[in-house]
Amino acid sequence: MTRVLPLRPPEPPEMHARAMDNLRYIRQTMEAAATFTAVSGWGMVITGFTAVAAALLAGATHSPTRWLFVWLCEGCLSVAISVYTMALKARAAKLPLWSEPARKIVFSFAPPMLVGALLTLLFFERGLVALLPGVWMLLYGVGVVAAGTFSVRIVPVMGIAFMIVGTVALFAPASWAVASMVAGFGGLHLLFGTLIARRHGG
Repeated sequence: MTRVLPLRPPEPPEMHARAMDNLRYIRQTMEAAATFTAVSGWGMVITGFTAVAAALLAGATHSPTRWLFVWLCEGCLSVAISVYTMALKARAAKLPLWSEPARKIVFSFAPPMLVGALLTLLFFERGLVALLPGVWMLLYGVGVVAAGTFSVRIVPVMGIAFMIVGTVALFAPASWAVASMVAGFGGLHLLFGTLIARRHGG
């Protein structure tokens, strides 16, 4: 006599929907873990305002040493603002600040900045301070593009914009230095910071 096997009952629709929801949640969690979303747009806006002030203050001096000192102070201030505002945004979103994507961002962004520091010392010693605005913006843009691959999509676009302005500043007359620094470190931070703040929660 042939053995009759019971048919397996079809999967209930509720179970299938629950499984799809679980898969969707896992996919979203993995995507969030792969990008650093705590980049602070409002922090960039503040940095833009301080950069405009630094450009005007540095432009008012005729001493290369004082000019460089103003911008080094601005660089330190912008780092402090960025770290503080990113920590606030990460805490508000209940996200870890020092995550795997954050480490990738730091390790991608740091090499161009170290090269910029070395070139700054070299150019200052050789009397080539006029070239620093273009070099700074080019290297900053490269660092932002590299680090932005682990962040929201608009960040690499900002890096490309910095590279464009830096290229113009590099070949522009020395009299354009103030305008190029205002447009780059001031204007681009204000523009993209506002976009990031509106589109990505602050």
